[in-house]
Amino acid sequence: MAADHSLVRLETLALIAVGGFAGSNLRLFVMDLLADVPSIVFVNAVGSAVLGLLVYEAEYTGHIGSQARTVFATGFLSSLTTYSTFALQTAFAADPLAIGGIVAANYGLGLAGVLVGRALARQLDGSRPAGGETT
Repeated sequence: MAADHSLVRLETLALIAVGGFAGSNLRLFVMDLLADVPSIVFVNAVGSAVLGLLVYEAEYTGHIGSQARTVFATGFLSSLTTYSTFALQTAFAADPLAIGGIVAANYGLGLAGVLVGRALARQLDGSRPAGGETT
């Protein structure tokens, strides 16, 4: 079946919906366990790490198929992580130190998460030397 066939598009939408349902429910669960700001920092950092793993795994080994990446990256992780809540928490914070802390935590831990995900993906492909992406 051609990739642009309507059933293929419908399957892709269904995969994204299933992943999105699971991701948003997990975020809600974490928000029930932790306070507002820490819960959002946590889901954004973990989501960044898993996304980093998926993206770099695709580059390094390609064992995870495109449908699985669609479910997890586009569906699950995009619903687990939340830029909008992070932005609202930052806008409503009254203390300048709190604003700086929220921003630094989300961006800093998000970037660290991507780097952790990349390191894990490199472990999946032991044949690649450590170094830049082109080495």
